[in-house]
Amino acid sequence: MSEMTDIADKAAPDVARQGQSHGISFSEAVRVWARIAALSFGGPAGQIAVMHRILVDEKRWIGEHRFLHALNYCMLLPGPEAQQLAVYIGWLLHRTAGGLIAGLLFVLPGFLAILGLSYIYTAFGNVTVVEGLFFGLKAAVLAVVFQAVFRIGGRALKNRMMVGIAAVAFIAIFLFRVPFPLIILAAGVLGYVGARVGSPLFRIGGGHKGGTGTFLRDEDSALGEEIPVHARPNLAWSLRISGVLLALWLLPLALIVIVLGRESVFSQIGLFFSQMAVVTFGGAYAVLAYVAQEAVQHYGWLRPSEMLDGLGMAETTPGPLIMVVQFVGFMGAYRDPGGLHPMAAATLGAMLTTWVTFVPCFLWIFLGAPFIERLRNNIALTGAMSAITAAVVGVILNLAVWFGLHTLFAELVSWQFGPFALDIPVLRSLVMPSLLLTVAAGTAIFRFNASVITTLLACALAGMGWTLATA
Repeated sequence: MSEMTDIADKAAPDVARQGQSHGISFSEAVRVWARIAALSFGGPAGQIAVMHRILVDEKRWIGEHRFLHALNYCMLLPGPEAQQLAVYIGWLLHRTAGGLIAGLLFVLPGFLAILGLSYIYTAFGNVTVVEGLFFGLKAAVLAVVFQAVFRIGGRALKNRMMVGIAAVAFIAIFLFRVPFPLIILAAGVLGYVGARVGSPLFRIGGGHKGGTGTFLRDEDSALGEEIPVHARPNLAWSLRISGVLLALWLLPLALIVIVLGRESVFSQIGLFFSQMAVVTFGGAYAVLAYVAQEAVQHYGWLRPSEMLDGLGMAETTPGPLIMVVQFVGFMGAYRDPGGLHPMAAATLGAMLTTWVTFVPCFLWIFLGAPFIERLRNNIALTGAMSAITAAVVGVILNLAVWFGLHTLFAELVSWQFGPFALDIPVLRSLVMPSLLLTVAAGTAIFRFNASVITTLLACALAGMGWTLATA
C-alpha cells in the first residue's frame, strides 16, 4: 500500500495542498467508509443508494453530477460497480490511499461474515437448524433473482431490439450452453456497431437513480466543481500504479501455478476467478450462471444446492453480492485440500478467490479514472453497454430458471439432442415446502414491496421451523 501511495505523491506534488481544500480529514473519511461498508446490504442498487444518501445528501462531500458520472464509468467496467464506485470516490477525496481504504473496507465485512458462515456450514451443515436455515434461504433467493430479472429488464428492454438481444442471450446460454463471456462480447460488438451507424435502437441510457434528497450541485459540495490535481490524466502515474497492481494480482497466481501445477485446486481457483474478474459485466447475477455452471458441472467444487446456500450467505451479509465466489473457492479447496487440513485449505481458497476477484477492481479504477472525461457522451460506448445490459437480462433469466429447477425439484434428468442440452425436472420430485416458501417470498417482494433482507430472514426462520417440525 505504501508503494502505491508513494507513486501518487511523486506523480502529483501539489496533491497535498489540493487535498486539504475540501476540509475532509482522512480519519473522518475512514469512519464514513466503515459505516457505508456496515450498511451495504441489498445488492448494488441498495449499496449505491446508501453511498448516495451518506456522501451526497448527508455529508455533501461530492455533488450529484460528479457522483453519477463516476457511477456511469464504473458501470462500464467488469466487477462490482458499487465497490468500484467506493474506490473511485475515495480516490477523488484522498488520492490512492483513500481509494484503497474505501475499497478494502467495502469488502472486508462481507468477507469476514461469509468466512464465518462457511466455517459453520461445513462444520454443522447437517444439523437440523442449520439445514432449515439454508432451506428457507434458497426459496427466498429464488424470488430475489426473479425480482432482479424484472428490475433490470424494466430498465433495459425499452424496444424490440433489446428484447430480441435478451431472448437470444437466454436461448444461447440455456439451450446451447454458450459461455457467458462470448454472449457479452457479441452483444457489446452489436451495440457498438449499431450505435456507430446511427441506429436509435441502441441509444438507451441507464444507471441507478440517486437519492431523494435535495439536488446538490457539484460547486456546492466539499469537493467542488474543479478536477483535483491528482485526478487529471497522467499516463506515467497510471502506468506505474497499474504495474504495481498487475504484479500484486498476477505474480502470486503465477507462483501458485509454477509450484503446485495447473491441476492443483488452488491453481484452478486462481485462474478461473482471474478470468471472471475481466468478464463480470452486468453485475453479480449475470455472471453467477456461468460461475455455477463451471463450479458445479465442470470442476465439481460444490453441488447446485450448495451454490444456492452460498448465494443466500451473500444476500444476507454486507458487501458486494459477488462475494458468493468466496464461498465457491472455500468449498472447492475444502473438498480437495491436498496435504493441508481441509479447513486450512478452505480458508486459503476463500482468501485466494477474494484476492484475484477484487485486486483487478482497483486496477480498473486507478488506470482509467483520470481519463473518464474522454468517455463522456460517447455514443458508441453507450450503445455497447445498452446491448450488454439487455443480454444480461437473458443471462439472469437463465440463472433464475437454473435456481428454480434445483430448488423446487429433488430430481432432474439431463437430455441431450445435438447441440441442445436441457435439465428436465421429474415432476413427482417437486418439493412442496420449497414451492410454498418461494410463492410466499415472491408475494412479499412483488405484492407488498418487502425488503430483501426482511424476506430472506423471514424465509430462513420459516425454513428452520419447518425442518424442526418434521425432524
